[in-house]
Amino acid sequence: MVAKRPPEGKLYNRLAALRAERGMSRAELAAAIGIHPQSVGFIERGDYGPSLELALKAAQVFGLPVEAIFSLSPLPSLSAQVYAPKE
Repeated sequence: MVAKRPPEGKLYNRLAALRAERGMSRAELAAAIGIHPQSVGFIERGDYGPSLELALKAAQVFGLPVEAIFSLSPLPSLSAQVYAPKE
């Protein structure tokens, strides 16, 4: 269910940060979305891109919109977004 990403099509994600924030292991996330724990590591490192189904399942697990977890451009850190100075 994971697809090899083309070199020009890097997919950025916050899976590792979200797992750490919630005290969730790779094995727990893998079980929740139905993949092997090693696949979670591949996705987190950007070695593989999740299918749309897996991305939506991950979003459901974390209770976030999919675009808050995955992006085609680098994601700012969560703390930078939350604590960014207000204009």
